[in-house]
Amino acid sequence: MQTVTQLQQLLTRIDRRSYPAYKDTRGAYQFPGYVLSIDHVQGDPFAAPSKLSIHVKGEKAGFPRELYQMPCQRIALQDAITRLFARKAGQVSGLARGSGHSGLISTSRCGQEVLERTACNLDPATGDIVLRFEAGFPANGRTVNAGELRKMLFVFLPQCVEASLMYRNLDGKRLKGVADLAEDQQYIRQKLPKLGLCAFVADGSILPRATGASAQPMKGSVPFRSPQKLSVTLELPHRGTVTGMGIPRGITLIVGGGYHGKSTLLKALEAGVYNHIAGDGREYVITDHTAVKIRAEDGRSIIQTDISMFINHLPNGTDTTRFTTQDASGSTSQAANVVESMEAGTSLLLMDEDTSATNFMIRDELMQRVIHRDMEPITPFLERVEELYRTHDISTILVAGSSGAYFHPAHHIIQMDRYIPRDITVLAREEAQAFPSTCAQLDSAPTPNVHRCPRRSEEFGQGDRIKLKTLGRDGVSINRETIDLRYVEQLTDPEQLTALGYCLVYAQKYLMDGRHTLQQVVEELEQIMDCKGLEALCGREEAFLARPRRQEIFACFNRYRGLKLAGKTS
Repeated sequence: MQTVTQLQQLLTRIDRRSYPAYKDTRGAYQFPGYVLSIDHVQGDPFAAPSKLSIHVKGEKAGFPRELYQMPCQRIALQDAITRLFARKAGQVSGLARGSGHSGLISTSRCGQEVLERTACNLDPATGDIVLRFEAGFPANGRTVNAGELRKMLFVFLPQCVEASLMYRNLDGKRLKGVADLAEDQQYIRQKLPKLGLCAFVADGSILPRATGASAQPMKGSVPFRSPQKLSVTLELPHRGTVTGMGIPRGITLIVGGGYHGKSTLLKALEAGVYNHIAGDGREYVITDHTAVKIRAEDGRSIIQTDISMFINHLPNGTDTTRFTTQDASGSTSQAANVVESMEAGTSLLLMDEDTSATNFMIRDELMQRVIHRDMEPITPFLERVEELYRTHDISTILVAGSSGAYFHPAHHIIQMDRYIPRDITVLAREEAQAFPSTCAQLDSAPTPNVHRCPRRSEEFGQGDRIKLKTLGRDGVSINRETIDLRYVEQLTDPEQLTALGYCLVYAQKYLMDGRHTLQQVVEELEQIMDCKGLEALCGREEAFLARPRRQEIFACFNRYRGLKLAGKTS
């Protein structure tokens, strides 16, 4: 490890030299109170910024152990530290002048969700902290501007460190609130199955978002209020008594007129698989952590997936127990999404008729009379939803606004009325008696074969260089193959997509051998992330990853058109 004085001397030596001279700065330097590590230096002022990290010993950082005793508290504290550093970095970023990205100081841009990220890592055993960030090394044209870099490293960066990584300078009460909120959220999540619930929405929650492009809560919106019949009271470890709507396991239908809040409630439940920061309005909207939003995805690829539960006897004789297509229809894509979610271990499906394939969801009586059942290869979800719950213990929450077909199988029916939920189960069932169900009495479908064994594609040799690029929230590109993830709606952050890309590359190189099932591959990836962190997937130069759920790992792998499976599933 080198000293601050040595870094200053080095900067003097390379000043005004060609920009690649900055590469000599790579290494670790002991600053007062912390170590600065320059991990990767950009080759050009217009290239992606350099990657650096701050390392602070636990005794120096001084964060009380009570703030990170539980994993959920540690992740929340890391999130809070990242936000503090990002806020201070935003104030000083660009104050050092130059061409290209000169003067940039930035780290992860956290959204409303609390995610585990590589941007900040706190060791639960020692309290040591590592904070990763990017910096644009200043240049005059394409020559080194050491004077401006001195400002960044010796003036601006210490300000960021003091304002975010040293507990003595922070609001201890606020950080205690962060840890307490995380524990309360975890308490609710653990309580759901014990109470027979798949979701909980606290009274007073603000569900609408400011705009379609903003996740901030909408000002002046109607606070959530639970219907009496579904009201549940919880005693949280820190906040104390909280009341709200508990959605029981089973089949729940959300109905109501347009613009009354049906989809808004479902969106909140989708996001409820994550914890949210204080002030978001959805802090106490907690959903079964395995929940998956299901929708139609015209054009997606499907590889050897058993969709026979829903689709059989195709006119061309295609085997639907090992169905493969590079251009799925709405109904086949939605059928595959359900089965793949079962493979990923979901206990709750979330659906909105607005984004579903109509012929996958229902077939009305008139259509059944005109087109006889034995001429229709699709068994609609309506006729399998009860079986999914009864046989596979998979609940469903469905938003419907135009068809009353699901009134018959639904265990609970919630009407959204001007953003206020009302339990209309009894009324809806009485009205439904005048409209006999058109569902046929079907034999139970065989349990879908979900034991597919992936094998390595030829391009993923262990020594091969792989080009990976994240396309915002739309997808990830690996070499020349783009994985379209636009409709995997519970991905909330581009850093999760970057992590998914590295999950696929790592699995292809080291785990996919044609003998282990996709489930076993994903379980191994999760163990690696649990024990070694996200960094183990890609090396430490990649600063910004956010952890995806196992459900999204499955979704990414299943949408990779280059996925190869062993010739015989087991």
